[in-house]
Parts: sequence; structure tokens; C-alpha cells
Amino acid sequence: MKSSDISVEAKGVSKNYSSVKALDDLSLSVQKGEMFGLIGPDGAGKSTLFRILTTLILPDSGVATIEGFDIKRDYKSIRRIIGYMPGRFSLYGDLTVDENLSFFASVFNVKVADNYPLIENIFKDIAPFGSRRASRLSGGMKQKLALSCALIHKPSVLFLDEPTTGVDPVSRREFWQMLERLKTYGITIVVSTSYMDEALLCDRVALIKEGRVLSSDSPRGVIDSYQNTLLAIWGDDMHSLLKELRSYNEVKSVYSFGQEHHIAIDKKLYNHNYIDSLTQKLEERGERNFHIKVIAPTIEDCYMEFSANKEGYE
Repeated sequence: MKSSDISVEAKGVSKNYSSVKALDDLSLSVQKGEMFGLIGPDGAGKSTLFRILTTLILPDSGVATIEGFDIKRDYKSIRRIIGYMPGRFSLYGDLTVDENLSFFASVFNVKVADNYPLIENIFKDIAPFGSRRASRLSGGMKQKLALSCALIHKPSVLFLDEPTTGVDPVSRREFWQMLERLKTYGITIVVSTSYMDEALLCDRVALIKEGRVLSSDSPRGVIDSYQNTLLAIWGDDMHSLLKELRSYNEVKSVYSFGQEHHIAIDKKLYNHNYIDSLTQKLEERGERNFHIKVIAPTIEDCYMEFSANKEGYE
């Protein structure tokens, strides 16, 4: 990737909070105009990385750039070209919808009308409530207002920290549709989420755990890199099945996944007779009324594999 194609780059970034290592020598790069997802559970380091990239805090070590600007030396320039929507609603609850939008436009010395076409499809649903205080909006409406305020100066890079957490499924779907439309304006979008299904909506993703990147690729590339054969098992006594499967040497990992358990089997040990032999082994151990089948891995399965395998670290 040419340096001129890179919008966001972090190299060897680390950050500690007392004895807690939030980021551990983390490196990643985001191409111009792409939608890049930071995927990981709470505590993975996503918010800390966002605060560093948006120049709100400094790393203990490492370097990072936004559109070629250094986060330490050029923080004023970076703040003029980025939009940031933190995980918690951070607008002024005692101001109305229109007042919040006007305030953020004035901060960047622009008029709302200047970039209104950029936010029109987002803002149209809350425009009828322009005189309502922001604190009285629903969760989905607050989300749209926050996104409108983050975009009002037409940033080159948009950072969205877990924007769909706590939002209903319909609003989640609408939000990602909005992001897809924003890509047509050439805006680089970096979004973090703990919802693994949202990873599939990104151009590329980085799977993060404990402040380190486990894997970075397109969603399809991450899935294709899965190294094991994956089975699903379900039955009457799921607890007993889980305990029994964890005692087998060929089982690299087994974990609950909805109403099933997912079993990762070393590909070298798997053959077309394996399910029959596993069924027989479980029945000999007293297990009854269960079903097993081969399944395709998801992003979440890949995350679990990389988490269990230190070689997955980049």
C-alpha cells in the first residue's frame, strides 16, 4: 500500500493506565475512502485507540498519523479534518436539536447550509423535532443527531466509537445504511463495534483483543484464514456435552454459540468418518439425543480461534 493511499496509520502504539495495558504495540493502517472496522469485546482497547487517533490523549509509545498529520505535532490540523462520535452521547442535552447542530457548525466556522446535503438523509428524520431538547430524544434519534454534528464540517475521516451499542435492531440497520451512503463522498470511516455481524459490513476489519491486533483483512479474508474444521453440536444436555467435548485431545476449542456449541477440530485430524466416530464416542460416554454437523465459520468463530492462538497476533 502506498503511503499516499493511507488515511489512518498507527505503528507500535502502546498505552497503559496504571497496571492496565490498554494498547500493546498495536499497528494498523486504513486506506483512504474505506470503511474500516475495529472488532472486539468491551475492554479490547478500541476506545483508547480512538482517543489517541482523535488527539484527545497521548500514547505512551508509538506513532500515528491522520491524513499524513502526526497526532502529537499536528493535533490542531487533525482536529479540523476529523469527525468523532464517542461511544456515549456527548452532545448538549439542554440545547435543542437545531441549537446543537448550529453550535458544532460554528466551532468549525461553517454554516449548517454549507454541508447540509451531506447530512440531509440522516437529519431529515429529526428535523421535525428541531426545537426539542437533545436529552428528550430517543436513542436512535440521539444517534442521528450525533452523527449529523460529527459531519457538519465535512471531515476527511470519521471516527465512530461503538455507535450502535444499545440501539434497537432497526436503528442499527438504518445507521449502517447511512454509513454506506457516506462512503460515496470519499470520507474514510473508522468504526468500532462489539457486534461481530457488523464486521461483514466493513471493507476491512481488525480483530482486537487486550490491546493487540489478532488479524487484519477483509471480512472474507479473515474467514478464509480459519485454520480448523468447524462443527456445530446441539442436544438435550448442552452442559454435559460441553464438559465432555473439552476433554478430547483433537478438540482445539469448544464454546457456546447461541443454542449450539461450536467445536474446532484440527484439520489434520478430521476426515469424512470423524462425525460418526465422535457420535459413537459420545454415546459410549452416555450422551443421548444430540446432533452434529459441519458448518462454515463466522467472524466470531475466527475471533475465538485467533484469541486462543498466539500465532494469530500480527
